[in-house]
Amino acid sequence: MGRTTLLTILCFIVILLDFYCYHAILAVFKNWKSSTKQFFKKAWWTVSISLIIGVFCAIYLNLFLTARAVILVAFFLTSIGKMAMFPFLLIDDLRRLAIKIFQKKDAVKAEQAANTINVGEPISRSSFLVKAGLITGAIPLSSLSWGIISGAYDYQIRRVNLKLPNLPKAFDGITFAQVSDIHSGSFYNKTAVKGGVEMLLAEKPDFILFTGDLVNNLTSELKDYQDIFSKLSAPLGVYSVLGNHDYGEYHFGKGTSPAKVKNLQDMIASHKIMGWELLMNENRRLKVDGEEIGILGVENWGMGRFPKYGKMELATQNTEDLPIKLLLSHDPSHWRGEILQKYPEIDAMFSGHTHGMQFGVRLKDMQWSPVQYIYKEWAGLYQEQHQQLYVNVGYGFLGYPGRVGILPEITIFTLSRT
Repeated sequence: MGRTTLLTILCFIVILLDFYCYHAILAVFKNWKSSTKQFFKKAWWTVSISLIIGVFCAIYLNLFLTARAVILVAFFLTSIGKMAMFPFLLIDDLRRLAIKIFQKKDAVKAEQAANTINVGEPISRSSFLVKAGLITGAIPLSSLSWGIISGAYDYQIRRVNLKLPNLPKAFDGITFAQVSDIHSGSFYNKTAVKGGVEMLLAEKPDFILFTGDLVNNLTSELKDYQDIFSKLSAPLGVYSVLGNHDYGEYHFGKGTSPAKVKNLQDMIASHKIMGWELLMNENRRLKVDGEEIGILGVENWGMGRFPKYGKMELATQNTEDLPIKLLLSHDPSHWRGEILQKYPEIDAMFSGHTHGMQFGVRLKDMQWSPVQYIYKEWAGLYQEQHQQLYVNVGYGFLGYPGRVGILPEITIFTLSRT
C-alpha cells in the first residue's frame, strides 16, 4: 500500500470520527442557542478540514520544518482526543440500541425515569457518558500540550556507575558524558538549549560522547546552534558518530545526488568546526598515566529499514591490545543484531535513536513507553554476560515538539573496576 493511499484512508477515518463526535456533542448540548451552535459548527469543521489539508501539505510540499511540525502535532493531538472520546460514545449508542431492541415502550419509559443521577441537577445516562468522553478526550490533549510547554527542554542529568572489571587503574573514577539525538532542526528556544549545555559542562566530564542525529534532515539546520554546541569540550576530547537523520536521506532520498553528497560533506565539516572527533568506522585511543582504552565509532547500523553503513571490521582495526573498548553506535538494535553475536570484545556500547518515544513513564525502578514494543533495549543500562549497552533517550525531540514522562537526558558515567 502506497503512502498516499494509506494517508487517504487515515484521513477518511478521522473524518468519520469527526462526524461521530460532532453530532454526539450537539446532542448533549442541545440547549445551546442557535448562534452558539452555528459558531461551534463553523469552528469544528474549519479546524478539522484545515488540519487534514495541512497534513497533506506538510508531507508533500516543501514547508518550513517548524510549520510542518505544528500542523502534524495539532493533527495528532486533536485525533488522540477524539479517539479517547470514541469508546464512551460507542458504549452509549450500543446501550440505547439495546433498549430499543429488547424493551417495550413502557419499559423504555421506566428506564428513562430511572436513568438519572440524583446529585444536584439530574443528568441522563447518555449525557453522563458523552461528557465523560469529553473529559477523557481532554486528558491526552492537555497532557501532550503540557509536554510541549514544560517537557521539551526539561533536561535531566542521569548518573550511571559503569563497572568494567578490566578497566586500567588510571581510568578508575574517570567521568564522561553522553548526549544523543540533538535534532537541532526542531529547536525553537536557544536560551533553553544553551542552558542544557551549561548543565553538562558544570559536571566537568573527562570526555564526552555524542551518539548521532545532530539534525533532522539537513546540515543547514545546525546553523543557529553550532556556536552553542561548539562549547562542548572536555580534557580527553569529544567523540561523535552519525545517526540515521544525519545523512540527508529523508530529504534527498537514497541516491548519491550531488546535493546529498554536499550535505554530508557539510555535516562532517560541522563536526570539525565544533571540535568534535567524528568517528566513521574508526577508533581513537584515550591515554591516562600511560594506560589506554579505546573509543570506537561506527556509522549508522540499524535493523529493519534503517541504513547499515557501520563497518565494525574497520572500527576494530588495531585495537586487539586495548583492555577496554567503548563503542558509539547510534541505533541500539545494532547491539543485538551484530555486536553480541560477532564482537564479544566490545565491553560497552552507547546508543540513542529511540527518544523513549518522548512519551511514557520513567521512574527509579520502573519505566514504560510504547517504544518498548518496537525496541527491546530503549532506555537505560542493559547487560548480557560481560557486555553492556546504554541507551540515551535524547537531548532534543522530533515530530511532536515536547516530551511527556520521558524527559531530555544528559548522562554522566563514572568508570569503575568494581
